[in-house]
Amino acid sequence: MGKGVVLVHDWLTGLRGGEKCLDVLARTLPEATLHTLLYRKGKTTAAIDALRVVPSWLNRLPGVHRYYRGLLPLFPSVVEKAWRFPDAELVVSMSHCVAKAAQAAPGVPHVSYCFSPMRYAWQMRQQYYEGVGAKGLKARVADALLDRIRAWDLQTSDRVTHFVAISNHIARRIEDCYGRESVVIYPPVDTDYYTPADHGEHPPAREDFYLVVSALAPYKRFDLAISACQRLGRRLVVIGSGQAEASLKKIAGPETTFLGWQPDSVIRDHLRRTTALLFPGEEDFGIVPVEAQACGAPVIALGRGGAAETVRDLGSPGDATGVLFAEPEVDYLVAAMERFERNREAFEAQAARRQAERFSTPRFERELLGYLAKVRGGLGVSRAA
Repeated sequence: MGKGVVLVHDWLTGLRGGEKCLDVLARTLPEATLHTLLYRKGKTTAAIDALRVVPSWLNRLPGVHRYYRGLLPLFPSVVEKAWRFPDAELVVSMSHCVAKAAQAAPGVPHVSYCFSPMRYAWQMRQQYYEGVGAKGLKARVADALLDRIRAWDLQTSDRVTHFVAISNHIARRIEDCYGRESVVIYPPVDTDYYTPADHGEHPPAREDFYLVVSALAPYKRFDLAISACQRLGRRLVVIGSGQAEASLKKIAGPETTFLGWQPDSVIRDHLRRTTALLFPGEEDFGIVPVEAQACGAPVIALGRGGAAETVRDLGSPGDATGVLFAEPEVDYLVAAMERFERNREAFEAQAARRQAERFSTPRFERELLGYLAKVRGGLGVSRAA
């Protein structure tokens, strides 16, 4: 199936959730060609590196991987010239920024696996301003540029024949932004790697600490986790690094331990031992809560975005795998933690594991490749899924 397939990904500078999705296609479509704005070989996976990877001219700029987000206003012009694929038999874009603007020939399907419509243009402008240091006049200029980019983003949505969303949350956003329908195929989670500790029929008791695992970005609201644990006098372990790290350390007390970036083996070990994972921000899908459940850990999460689809709330039908809270405020998180602690006996590692297996990598591969085969096999090119 790989011959005649063009893959498009926004940029390849590290291994995150989007790259893990791309890796599945790279392993199953080794003859495909991959186009991207930026590419750092060795920073993703061996299967991705084994493809014929074609980066844009931006990749030749000195040190561009340190400042590329500031080049966002240039991306549309680069895409318009570089990502025209008249000879492709199928274009598959994996997009959270500009990849979905790739152009296939008329009548050729373009399937966009959409992580989100372009966040900086639609929902997260303030975070973009903070990331590029835009204030005052510079912020007003950036705002005008983002207005133009959003108009372009909406216009180029017609280049996609079939949208696939990573969650129902994103499917609603695609409809709100582009007026388009989509099917939902959840991203893959490595449930073969993230597993409970192997202690036979008697799993060890979980240890007395809560856990946060993620890049430390402001919108993830880990300030709520720190404040809630301070108020309750609970231990908190923070794994990750990022732009909010310094500000989080300023508000943290002695009950909070920062471990910085850690390899997957350390993350898995902590997920196997933690009292529960805290996930107080709104994410498009959120792989970490599923990885936690794969390790048998309960999850206490904001009941918005992807977590509302992956965590089974206490009191909902079926076996509970966590507690969801309604608002991103400390009082709500504290109440959710207290509710969890009063009902610990309701949470079983086996139930969490079963929930996580619904999002396994083989399931993703089967669903996405099956969908692509149907599209390529002649079900017709539409302007909806």
